[in-house]
Amino acid sequence: MSVETSDVAVGRRSSLSATVLTPRVRRVLFIILLLGCTAIFMAPFLWLVSASLKVRADVFNSDIIPDPFAWENYIRVWQTTSMLTWLKNSVVVGVLASASVTISSASIAFGFSYFKFRGRDMLFGLVLATMMLPGAVTMIPVFLVWNSLGLVNTLAPLWAGNLFGSAFYIFLLRQFYLGLPRELFEAARVDGASYFQLWRFIALPLTRTALIVVFIFEFKASWTDLLKPLIYLQNSNLYTLPRGLKAVLDQFGQGGEMEWEIVLAASVIVTIPMIVMFFMGQRYFMEGIATSGLKA
Repeated sequence: MSVETSDVAVGRRSSLSATVLTPRVRRVLFIILLLGCTAIFMAPFLWLVSASLKVRADVFNSDIIPDPFAWENYIRVWQTTSMLTWLKNSVVVGVLASASVTISSASIAFGFSYFKFRGRDMLFGLVLATMMLPGAVTMIPVFLVWNSLGLVNTLAPLWAGNLFGSAFYIFLLRQFYLGLPRELFEAARVDGASYFQLWRFIALPLTRTALIVVFIFEFKASWTDLLKPLIYLQNSNLYTLPRGLKAVLDQFGQGGEMEWEIVLAASVIVTIPMIVMFFMGQRYFMEGIATSGLKA
């Protein structure tokens, strides 16, 4: 009996030890998986940075660490291109586009979430249906509108369209507004608050996370947009960074003496600001993505 009891006790301890170790093993495996995925996603950018610091003959070799480091590639980018001007234009367009679409979409979304009127759901469905309309369909009519206004070859067409909101952002912000207790707004109405004050002093502060997410989304979209600058801009002093990068590619990436190290250095300069911005707002970004669909 004592032997059997001892065997049972040992089995229980072994089972208990396995139960205790299992979460640790899972955590280690999960961390390894995350590190592996991170390495896979970081590999292209690391190659880009490495190649931008190599001399022309070594750009496409397999060495990760350049030998020697060609820091002059970045100096040549600033000296031979209007990179600083393009950077300023991108910042101006990105801020204006992000701010305008955030404010306009937030106001429209509040109307769809707070007010109850006949045909509201149908009208909201029509707004969402515009997301299924390809941009190529409206490209020519929109260009004709801006051309009739005399705004072609200006920065206005790159951001002013956002004054009318965005269907995706309206949907995103409406989800947040629907999650707010309606009693807050009713109490404010009893105290004499106007509808604008309800939106400005109650809805906006309580949905700050969503507003930051919209701002980051649109800033990224504006920062990487090449199509609109190609259509509307002819003056090189008005180029944004994507359009300027295309000009750098045309200048250094073609012909007999292709200087790919210059093109890659310019690509790194274009990419770094977006990485910095994401790290600055990643807490709000992740929180907003996680909670945007909790309320239907």
